[in-house]
Amino acid sequence: MTTLPRRGVLKSLPLAAAAVVTASTTGAHAVSRRREDPVFPQPETRATPPWTNRLTTQLTVEVSEQVLPGVGSVRTRTYEGTVPGPTLRVRPGDHLQITHINALPPDTPMTHHDVNVPHHFNTFNLHTHGMHVDPTGDADNVFRAFEPAEVQGAGTIHRSSVTVPAGHPAGTFWYHPHHHGSTATQLLGGMAGVIVVEGDVDDVPEIAAAREIVFCVSELRLDGGQVPDLTSEGAFEGIASTFLVNGAKNPVLTIAPGEVQRWRIVHAGALTPLSLRLEGHTMHRIAQDGITFMAPVASSMVSLPMGGRADVLVRGGEPGTYELITDGVDRPLMTLVVTGPARDMALPAHLPGRPTSLPEPTRTRHVAFRSYSNVFPGGFRNAYRILGDGETPHTDASAGRRDLSWGRFAPDHVNHRIRLGEVEEWTVANQSHSHPHHPFHLHTNHFLVTAVNGRPLATPVWHDTVGIPPGGTITFRLRAEDFVGRSMLHCHQLQHGDEGMMQIVEYVR
Repeated sequence: MTTLPRRGVLKSLPLAAAAVVTASTTGAHAVSRRREDPVFPQPETRATPPWTNRLTTQLTVEVSEQVLPGVGSVRTRTYEGTVPGPTLRVRPGDHLQITHINALPPDTPMTHHDVNVPHHFNTFNLHTHGMHVDPTGDADNVFRAFEPAEVQGAGTIHRSSVTVPAGHPAGTFWYHPHHHGSTATQLLGGMAGVIVVEGDVDDVPEIAAAREIVFCVSELRLDGGQVPDLTSEGAFEGIASTFLVNGAKNPVLTIAPGEVQRWRIVHAGALTPLSLRLEGHTMHRIAQDGITFMAPVASSMVSLPMGGRADVLVRGGEPGTYELITDGVDRPLMTLVVTGPARDMALPAHLPGRPTSLPEPTRTRHVAFRSYSNVFPGGFRNAYRILGDGETPHTDASAGRRDLSWGRFAPDHVNHRIRLGEVEEWTVANQSHSHPHHPFHLHTNHFLVTAVNGRPLATPVWHDTVGIPPGGTITFRLRAEDFVGRSMLHCHQLQHGDEGMMQIVEYVR
């Protein structure tokens, strides 16, 4: 770690101009809704230059004051001063090299020794969510800590180097901080950005002809224009979520009748699942969590747990104004205006998808997400545990399961060792009633969901993040490949993760 005065840090690391492309906004001329509705913004894009296989870029994290369309003035931690951060576009075989600048204030010293009490809100690291890359070293290593300087006004420099394998699937992924104890606070402030891996699906003629829209949904918990730190169990209670799409509240997107658009939807929220419905339209899913389907799937609703993604094709219907809505949110996430001369664009019939089968498993595992209310004294009274196979043991042998640490994250305990190439079948249960939303997320490898609540799916689906029904189960098959080393699984309701609903996975040969 290098420490420099913050002004010197920012001057010493200019962005490679060739790697920075700023995307334009779309459709402003065709919007007929209220004057205060913002047009549909797109995040800044930073892409690998065509003459090289290396994207070298910089991400500065600092507390910034910004005016978010439809929201007003907000002061929060950000990547590069924006919500969301820049979109990074790479190709299989590329090398992603990021210089991280931590320009946040010094951390408040911990007054306790429980790693599952949220802490160090100005320390972060990098997780390339959903990508099949090395989880160790300077790559997708969530055990690192990018700490701020000890002196106010200084900055620290940290570096990541992520190699995208030559066979990496083309799809939609994202990046966010993953330092245990500060993840929920930082993501609820908008620290997230999209990663696009380009490849074969982009060359399908009907998809290549479609306008591509990056669609990053952020969930902010704003109180007086700021996001409070998670300093107690109830820090976010009583604060309604503010949902933004690319940093704007209910932005307006235009489409022509018969025009096909490709939406890369990323749920970058931390607390609330989404059930997306587009009035008057069918969404045609072409990928889930970055894995392409064999053919488009027509859907009246697209469900996304926190951290989940979906690529969809939308074809403009009759002229008019339509809203994208989700359960539990009182205003639309965005508005679609169908206007202009009609077009006649087609949907693809076939896609270069990943086969949806794996061999019979040679090992099974059963785990359960379970929360307990009012267990501990102090500000964090609830216990969030992962039980069953591989659960973290008690630390007090005489207390057994009366020991309050059992089943919670322990940084020195490997819960699961998974052999590369071996097919396993997992059943994951949601046994919580008072805290029902528990999305299961596995780092480094995708898994094939084969059954929900014991009922086999007609067509299994690849995921890296999947919601577990309250009181129910999911069953999946997993074949870990390519990379060894420590990684993680956890609940992607990130307050639960920060408070202990997390385990260490070690991939071994």
